Amino acid sequence: MTTILKENHGADFTWIDLAQPEKKDLQEIAMKYGLHRTLVEDSLQPAHLPKYEQTDSVQFVILRAYADNIDKRADSIQEVTDKIAVFIKPEVIITIHRADYDFLARIKDSYVDTGQCGSPYEILQRIIEYVLATYEAPLSKVIEDIDTFEPQVFLEENKKSMLKSFYYLKRRASVISRVLDLTRVILDNLQKQLPTPELNDLKDSFVRLQTMSAHIQDSLTSLLNIYISLNSQRAGEVMRVLTLFSAFFMPLTFIVGIYGMNFQYMPELTWRLGYPAVLLVMVVVTLGIYIWFKRKGWL
Repeated sequence: MTTILKENHGADFTWIDLAQPEKKDLQEIAMKYGLHRTLVEDSLQPAHLPKYEQTDSVQFVILRAYADNIDKRADSIQEVTDKIAVFIKPEVIITIHRADYDFLARIKDSYVDTGQCGSPYEILQRIIEYVLATYEAPLSKVIEDIDTFEPQVFLEENKKSMLKSFYYLKRRASVISRVLDLTRVILDNLQKQLPTPELNDLKDSFVRLQTMSAHIQDSLTSLLNIYISLNSQRAGEVMRVLTLFSAFFMPLTFIVGIYGMNFQYMPELTWRLGYPAVLLVMVVVTLGIYIWFKRKGWL
């Protein structure tokens, strides 16, 4: 659906918004405003990464905002984020997207209709501002999840579901970090078009989000390593107990094996005290092994 959010009046500019556009509609807009074919194709690719490109008088930007109501197992860029493409010329700004963005209407009502946005670049600045803001709540939620998982790792018995949760959290954090890294290129290329104070505000927001993302990545990596180490330690404890039991029963099994061979001329077969003597030897061997393990600090 094509919507004119702002009409050109004299030296002013036009804002055209295309939501879930048909290819035919986009081609008409492209022909009218001289948009390059490859850039139009990029704007239609749902999984395209953030980018900045300039051809002649047209500047092209792809942004990715954090998606609403994503599944807990979402771990790809297309699942975690939604794309919005922006074409800018001195006389027009064209926004293209498939997801519904409430912030576009807020930008129109709060800034465009009130005359606070005097150029397409100021609209782009507001769009980037809102796009970055979509990552605030998800990153804060991941930090809360990490704080919840940390005592569970140390104080409770680990479960396989916890490991899966770590995986999906780490994947989502990795997607956000990757998107933010690519968004930096867009900010760097807009230094000449955006006023310095507004650009600095965007960079401050960007740095804060990137710092949160890096902190989350480090915390999840550390927590995952601790989780694996604790599981390995528990497995080692089980193996140690089994090894100790084996050490106790191995000599006893040897003795039983010797006296279970029932040869006719085997010594002690007719000895009346043979049975209690063998049991006594077994007890002595067991005590000897126990004392030796105790001195070694294995028990």
